[in-house]
Amino acid sequence: MTPSRTHQQPAAVSVFTQRFSSTPRGARLARHLALHRLDSWGIAYGTEASDTIAVLVAELAANAVTHGRVPGRDFELRLVHTPGTLTVEVSDTRDDRRPPGPEEITAPEPGSESGQGLVLVAALADRWAVLDRVPVGKTVRAELDLPGRSPRVGLGAPAGCVAPDDAGVAVRATGQGDRRRSRTTGPA
Repeated sequence: MTPSRTHQQPAAVSVFTQRFSSTPRGARLARHLALHRLDSWGIAYGTEASDTIAVLVAELAANAVTHGRVPGRDFELRLVHTPGTLTVEVSDTRDDRRPPGPEEITAPEPGSESGQGLVLVAALADRWAVLDRVPVGKTVRAELDLPGRSPRVGLGAPAGCVAPDDAGVAVRATGQGDRRRSRTTGPA
């Protein structure tokens, strides 16, 4: 008896990769080009997914420019769109200043002028991680599950993390990087 074969359609994958100068102008251009690319992939300007990805790209690019800058070296933005998921990766060439990962992130001190970027990434992304970049540097990857599509199992994140924002959206990690968004009427 021979086993029956089932044929699966290959998943459509769209990829955008671009290097930018490690300057504030490069970070701003990365966000603008990311939004343009998302629109061409059918994720329209002004949608919740587009706005969330814009913030993720802006924060990760700003971190690469501020904390990962090596004179004469660029940072790289990579977007990967698969059915149900959009992955944002920002890589830089600096090895000695590795940001904390999802398990190590802590809220900044009240009134602090820095330290909110990765807390925001943790609140908005469904999964995120800090990865080694070969041959040199690091990559911060954030994944966003797109509405109406089946999400993938991906990167890990700490369970129990709650981060409300000014709009009253609380994001709770329920384990293994699975984050759920919900409207709240008060503090989470």
